[in-house]
Amino acid sequence: MSVSRPRARTLRKVLLSAAALGAAASIAGLATFGTFTSSTSANQSVASGTVTITLGATGASTNRLNVGASNIAAGDTIQRSVDLINQGSLNLSSVTLTTVATTSSLLDTNTSQGLQMAIDKCSAPWTESGTAPAYTYTCSGTTSSVLASTPVVGANMTLNNLSALTAGSTDHLRVTLTLPAAAPNTLQGQSSVIQYTFTGTQRTATNQ
Repeated sequence: MSVSRPRARTLRKVLLSAAALGAAASIAGLATFGTFTSSTSANQSVASGTVTITLGATGASTNRLNVGASNIAAGDTIQRSVDLINQGSLNLSSVTLTTVATTSSLLDTNTSQGLQMAIDKCSAPWTESGTAPAYTYTCSGTTSSVLASTPVVGANMTLNNLSALTAGSTDHLRVTLTLPAAAPNTLQGQSSVIQYTFTGTQRTATNQ
């Protein structure tokens, strides 16, 4: 029995094509494994700082802001001490104070004849006198103004002359509320609750 020559030629072509593909694959493999490489590495430690401001412990002269006052009359003042502490690891560019009346009345809405607030600081802890809640304070060091007299309710009021802009530092503050002597009869029998919120902002960004 004879074999068809066209079929034999086709078989030889298929075998030759397979051989060519195998050779090409071998050449590509040689090119891949023939590349030279080199690498090196380094480790860099990066840690972020913290912004943390706190108030002194309540129940002592380090924080009397939670001590209320009652039966105030026109011309009366209310003094309360509080320590402002920078417990973070970063210096601050500013500290602001926002006060809101969580219970409101003419005492805080009458901005000219209602309660007025001023804040100053002492370079040493304040010396506290008086019987609770009628505290008074004297400074054995140097006194400086932190916030000039302003209506008791205000937003983002900048506090000046603070040591607490520096990490780890403390300011000894005295908050004084005054009901003006010219307060009218409409302010009788009024009651307000004032909430104090201190906000510290980190220092300006820099190269590290």
